[in-house]
Amino acid sequence: MHIDRSIASRLKALGLVLPLMAFLALFFIWPLTTMMVTAVSDGTVRGVLPETAAALSDWDGVSPPGPELGAALVTDLRAPKEAMAFGDAVRRLNSEVSGFRSLLSRTANAVRDAPEGEVPDLAGIDERWADPKYWFAMKRAMPRYTDRFLLAAVDLERDASGNIAAAEATTSANRQIMLRTFFIAAVVTLLCAAIGLPYAMIAATSTGWVRNALLIAVLLPLWTSLLVRTAAWFILLQNEGLINDFLVASGLTASPVQLIFNRTGVIIAMTHVLLPFMVLPIYGGLLTIPKNLMPAAASLGANRFKAFRHVLLPLAMPGLMSGSLLVFMVALGYYITPALVGGAEDQMISSIIAFFATGTANWGMAGALGLILLVVTTLLYFLYGRLSRSPTMIGP
Repeated sequence: MHIDRSIASRLKALGLVLPLMAFLALFFIWPLTTMMVTAVSDGTVRGVLPETAAALSDWDGVSPPGPELGAALVTDLRAPKEAMAFGDAVRRLNSEVSGFRSLLSRTANAVRDAPEGEVPDLAGIDERWADPKYWFAMKRAMPRYTDRFLLAAVDLERDASGNIAAAEATTSANRQIMLRTFFIAAVVTLLCAAIGLPYAMIAATSTGWVRNALLIAVLLPLWTSLLVRTAAWFILLQNEGLINDFLVASGLTASPVQLIFNRTGVIIAMTHVLLPFMVLPIYGGLLTIPKNLMPAAASLGANRFKAFRHVLLPLAMPGLMSGSLLVFMVALGYYITPALVGGAEDQMISSIIAFFATGTANWGMAGALGLILLVVTTLLYFLYGRLSRSPTMIGP
């Protein structure tokens, strides 16, 4: 009887957490798993040209392509295929060697027009088929899993011998955009910390309506859509916006200052949007600090700066670290604000992910770039967890 009650209680507990587990699996684990698999998957060409893939597996990639390769390719081109799948395979091969789009399209038309059972001479259709580099490009595109997208995400590639080498500077700028993303996120985090720490200290030491007003000022942006807040900054930062009107009217500047479509506007807008994520963790940590510590430090001869440096700041550091980590991780994935307020040289990695996902349907590159951001944020989270458990997170 006791065992039956124990099992029943466990089943009830499982029933309570089952909806949460299903939610996490459906909206968190499954998308992340799909992204990671997509980042290393590359079976587009193999699915369209299976016979060619089997023939290329026995080719050493050095000797001239034999007639069996041509026969396998002709068999694949004659087989019925979906236009979308064939187009994806052509784009994949064209990314390996420029000109594959016209080569494969011309060859497919010639093969379909040839009599049934006849194997046309591919070199006669297009002399490029006599060049082994096109066959070698097909061989490189055949594996189901590849590190091609992960390498391309950091401007690397594999050369003809299979070694990792730097990609040509004109082919990609993913590394530069990634560094730009980290730089902008770091600057926004530092500005949020510089503004958020004194603001949270003032709010924590205030009482009554003053504290309520300060907290409402922080929470109010969270109740407004991100798109609306960004659009508001788009209006404020224009040459004819309120900020430039004030600067010109007060005589601080003789003409409007360029505050939009550049990095200055991006940092200003992102700092405002993300400031609540810095203030609230610091404010929550400061409320747990006994209010008699600062007077006690003053009674022992410490001035205000020393009391702040040796008493208040170390106790506020967990909240400051939590806020910094939260702001930095959220800033890494920002898309709307840089897209609306920034210029061409201020777009972050999220814009490139959106371009690959929706503009070129290159889900492999989009997944690889997203996977890099996931790894970085995961490492930062574990680093914070290690620092937060260390008693020497800040020196005396």
